[in-house]
Amino acid sequence: MENIVNGFVISDKKEMLQLQRVKELLSASYWASNRSLDIIEKSIENSICFGVYFNGNQVGFARCVTDYATMYWLCDVIIDSNYRCLGLGKALMSAITEHDEIKPLFGLLATTDAQGLYEQFGFLTVDAGRYMRRGSAITSIV
Repeated sequence: MENIVNGFVISDKKEMLQLQRVKELLSASYWASNRSLDIIEKSIENSICFGVYFNGNQVGFARCVTDYATMYWLCDVIIDSNYRCLGLGKALMSAITEHDEIKPLFGLLATTDAQGLYEQFGFLTVDAGRYMRRGSAITSIV
């Protein structure tokens, strides 16, 4: 999957991810600031990942941990602070929620500050403004 939005590329190709850049982005977050490069690398190996790129440089990241059958956990959604307010968070969320392997699944996430973004993509608050879920279209596997 590859989407181009206003000159930015959003891709699920792991070979495009810039591991050191992902570490830098996550180091600026409240939830993963102390995560080691080894842990980040292992988490990428075991997830569907999304990168946002501009002129070959990674400016955003997100990943989904999934069983590919019933649910996914959306995590590590981040856009470089120099590229915020350009609609990239919305474009990234659109790419994730429309992704062929994610779209039919039940989604979960946790956030303390971005409920408004996630609500635009069907996530509902379920626990004191932190945990959110998004329903599944799956009723059976054919």
